[in-house]
Order: sequence, then C-alpha cells, then structure tokens
Amino acid sequence: MKAIMPVLDESRKKPYYLQLYDYIKDAILKGEITEGEKLPSLRSLAKSTGLSLTTVEQCYNQLLVEGYIYSRAQSGYYVSAVFSHSKKTVPSNQEIFSPEVSDLENAMASAPPAYYYDPDCFNFNKWKKCMNKVLTEFSSALFFESDPQGEAGLRAEIAKYLYISRGVECKPEQILIGAGTQQITNHLATILRKLDIEHVALEDPGYQPVRNIFRDRGFAITPVKVAEDGILIERLPANIRSAVYVSPSNHAFTGAVMPIGRRYELINWALENDSYIIEDDYDSELRYFGRPIPALKSLEGNERVIYLGSFSTTLFAAVKISYMVLPVKMAQLFSSIAGDYAQTCSKLEQLSLAMFMETGDYQTHIKKLRKLYSQKLNMAVDTFWEAGADFIEVKNTSSGINILLKVRSQKGGQQLAKDAATLGIPVVLLEAGLESIPGESGPIANVSAAPSKEAGLLILYYNQIPLAELSSVLRELIRIWRGR
Repeated sequence: MKAIMPVLDESRKKPYYLQLYDYIKDAILKGEITEGEKLPSLRSLAKSTGLSLTTVEQCYNQLLVEGYIYSRAQSGYYVSAVFSHSKKTVPSNQEIFSPEVSDLENAMASAPPAYYYDPDCFNFNKWKKCMNKVLTEFSSALFFESDPQGEAGLRAEIAKYLYISRGVECKPEQILIGAGTQQITNHLATILRKLDIEHVALEDPGYQPVRNIFRDRGFAITPVKVAEDGILIERLPANIRSAVYVSPSNHAFTGAVMPIGRRYELINWALENDSYIIEDDYDSELRYFGRPIPALKSLEGNERVIYLGSFSTTLFAAVKISYMVLPVKMAQLFSSIAGDYAQTCSKLEQLSLAMFMETGDYQTHIKKLRKLYSQKLNMAVDTFWEAGADFIEVKNTSSGINILLKVRSQKGGQQLAKDAATLGIPVVLLEAGLESIPGESGPIANVSAAPSKEAGLLILYYNQIPLAELSSVLRELIRIWRGR
C-alpha cells in the first residue's frame, strides 16, 4: 500500500477534505494508485496527515459516491477500476472559456390549488429587482425578438456558472437556450438528423416527453434498463451511429449515480461507435451529501457529450428556461440553420435570469435551497421511519426533490397515488401504472404495469411542502395509506 502524503495548503480557501480528495483522485487517474489497491484506514490516514477523522471520512465518502473507490465490510477501502481513454479522445479545437466578471447588471407564480407550495423556496423580491431593472434600464431591448440561440448575456452567465459549479468548459457560442427541455430536444433531434443519426437509446424508466419527441420525429428507439450504477452500457447499440439519453449524476426515478469508471466506459462506447451521449444533468445542484457529482461533460472526450440543463426545479416551475451545451461541430451546424427558427423563451425572463446570475443571487439561492431541501429530506425520512417503517421503505435519499418509496400495502398503487393527491402531495407511480404531475418540475415515468396488491415503487415530491407542515402532512398520508 502506497503512502498518501498530500501537501496541504493552509492558506487556500478550499476545504482540507477537497484537497485530500483531489490528491487521491489524481493519483488514481494517473495510475499511481492502482486498481484493487487498498487505501489506508480512516484513522491511520488521519494520523499520518494530521487531519481530523471527520475530514478524512468526508474525502473517502466523496470518492465512494463518485466511484473512484469502493468499500468491503470489515476490510477497508479499495481503488475501483477507472477506465482511461486518453489515447482515443477526440481532440477539441475550442478555446477554454475563462470565467470573467461581466457588466450585466413582476414575476407572479401560482400553483394549482390541489397542491402545496412553499414561498420559502424562492425569494421573489430579488427576482423582481432584476426584472424591474430590465424593464427600466434595458426596455429598448424588449422591442426586438430574442436571438434564436438565446440571449448572449444569459449564455455567457451559464458558461461561467457551468465552469465553476460543474467543471464544464464551454464557450457561450456552444450554448442553446429554449423554453423547456422538450423544445431543446426538438432542436437536438433536428441536429442529429442532419448528422445522419436516426437511432436513440433511452433510459428505462425515463422521461416520457423526451421519448415522445424522438418517436414523433421518426427515430428508432431502444429502451435500456437502469441499474444501481446507471444505464446498462453493455446493452447499448453497437456498430450503429446513435445517441443515448442518460442522467448519470442523479437518475430521476431510481437515484442511480454512475461511477467514474462507468462514465469512461460510456464515453468509450460513444467514441468506438461514432455516437453521442445526451447528458441530462437533472437536479445536479441539489445534492445533500458531499459536493455535486462532476458532470460527464467535464471529462475527457466531452466532444461526444451533449449537456442538458434546466432552471425549472432550482428557480420555480413557471420559468421554462432550459439550455443545451453542444459540441463545437454541432454548435456550428445549428448556427447555420438558426435563422429558420424563432426563440420561444421569454426575452424578459432570459435577461432577468442573466442579471440574477451575474449578481450572485442565483448561487446564493442554490445554497439556501440545498440547505432547506436537505432539512425537508431528513424530516421526511425520519417521519416515514418513525410512523411507517412497518410497511414503507425509503429507497433513495441522496439528492433531488423527491424520495423513492417502496410501499407494501393491500391498496393498489394507483389508489395510493390518489390518496396522496387528496392531501396535495405529488406522487409518480413506477410499478403500477402511470400518474403524471403537471409541469416540467415533475418527471413522468415510462413504465409498464405491475400487479396492484404489492404497490411497488412510488416517487414522492416533498420539496413544495412547507417545512413546518411536512411531518404532520406525511403522518396523515401514512395514516390514510394504512387504511385507518
């Protein structure tokens, strides 16, 4: 076992656990610490580095969740198989975008009365200030249609944000903005067609509207099951130019996180088959353990990765602003046909969001949202454990705006979902039919029916229930599910 002796910079703002994480991760990627090699125990590494046990544990936990290492019961921590493809990487001719500060300087939201909404989830006063500034100081810009590719100011802010928060290096010219994921996917379907790609593999379960778009555009579709470490790569099409739609950092319906070794395997699949990966970075910012998982687009070979993001869950559902980071070749292709399309995303909202991001309000909002949602998540898990552990099992609690529940009940799954709806709680059924939630903030599963005696898996969205009411609301739901 190699000695781990990082040089820690006490003057840096980066936490010690991240400095140690970077040191070990780099050693693994460079082959200095090899596959199967055992790492020092928490206590021995804490002693040799002079760091606290908690700091070392935080570092190992982050390496664990990203798939760089794995643990064996009563044995310790070992290095995972991390596949490198540096010899096969498609060279990028883009310049790395360096984030620089720019000079960027009444939304009304309503919810269906049947569902809860939490005003603490968003500070509309700050949003209103940004919108008012657009209306008073930049109103002349509103007399002209928006750029088909999206407002340049917002694209610049997104590029900076992705560089800092997700490790994605791109230029504003590579970013395409649209009114929601469905419009973005329609543009992507057009681009893929022009590249003579007519086959798409989709996660199963997955986001149904995306499947519908590719189906309606005439693409051949292959559903591929999702395991605990992400989509089953070995079942992807071989020797066929295609695209695969994945959510590697947080699968919406299972919570699966694709480890680093599998991510490199997926990129290698794209390189070997002259294909593309569509990375839906669903709720990547809303991770409550460690730091957000690095994006697939941040790895080598990213010219084969198309990155999708949305503001619907981090801002509010009525804002239909999504975006896509295209490889350079694809961005150039869209630029040549952009004049054929009109931008359907509100120019006023685009400019307001650009200011919201430029002032740092968006980043502050994400931090507060992460804290609030983590409190709600902990409370929800505790409530199900205390009041319903005899027939409800919480399956996933790492990130996002929902929890995955396995409910053992004589009630049918559809009835359980209806019971939740009567209390204003959105629920998506995974194994007993299909229940949809209005709006893009609630994904819709593509699943087959299952017997109703054992309800199976349910996705429950807790994010919009106010924290002060959450426990009592869930306890009432548990009481109704019991049939009492």
